[in-house]
Amino acid sequence: MKYLLLCLFVISFVGISGCIGDMNENTDVTNGIDDDEMENNGTGTEIQVEGMEIEIVSGDLTYPVYIAAPSTGDRKPAIVLIHSFNGLEPGYMDLTDQLASEGYVVISPRWQTFETSPDDATVAQLIRDSVDYMANRSDVNIASLGLTGFCAGGRYTMLFLPEIDDFVSGVAWYGFPYSGGEEHRPDRPVDVLEELDVPMLIIHGTSDQASNISNIYSYAAELDAAGKYFELKVYQGQPHGFVLEESQLSRSFEAEDAYWQMVTFFDRTLK
Repeated sequence: MKYLLLCLFVISFVGISGCIGDMNENTDVTNGIDDDEMENNGTGTEIQVEGMEIEIVSGDLTYPVYIAAPSTGDRKPAIVLIHSFNGLEPGYMDLTDQLASEGYVVISPRWQTFETSPDDATVAQLIRDSVDYMANRSDVNIASLGLTGFCAGGRYTMLFLPEIDDFVSGVAWYGFPYSGGEEHRPDRPVDVLEELDVPMLIIHGTSDQASNISNIYSYAAELDAAGKYFELKVYQGQPHGFVLEESQLSRSFEAEDAYWQMVTFFDRTLK
């Protein structure tokens, strides 16, 4: 009996974590996702992911976009991902694939294809056209559509969640709620918050020098005063853009936890 108890005490489980590799365009991207990550996406089953570059016509211009989707044929919730001011870096393509491995169809338009700083109306139209493309896919449940963005994309998330009715929820990463009020950017996100009717998660770092955390606290206070539902996750000491390191997905605790916060938020609001 003592020997049996000793054997039971020494049984243990070892967790294995893997890295996301670089993704090649127009290929099956499952080789970029660790097998354990694919198997531990919350469903207990492996999700194969396919990623590719496609083109979308918006405003008489043709934009390249990157899209990743689970290979299963059933309809799934979808996410529009808006990259930062630094472009669709490899880390954002990896992030697109990783979200797809969680059971989402994810589209990431290259909104800076023709201008570094396009006007808000141009970006809004590209997002709407990306939504229209998703609505015509047989594997997308367009009634469960989320929006997420980083840096400038975080501002777009704060701005367009109230203005584009297709979205059910959104996640704004280190955005700029008080940026705008110019000819090509007439509205500030804070100016349209009264129109926000869906849940929003805000992710930010306290050492963000580009978008000071005090502005996020002020924005959160205004959302609260207006009775708008939001969640706020703040990471002490984290700088602007902390989800990436040298254009690749960061493996820091804060970056991985923030990713988990986003996924669980979308799981709660879209699935």
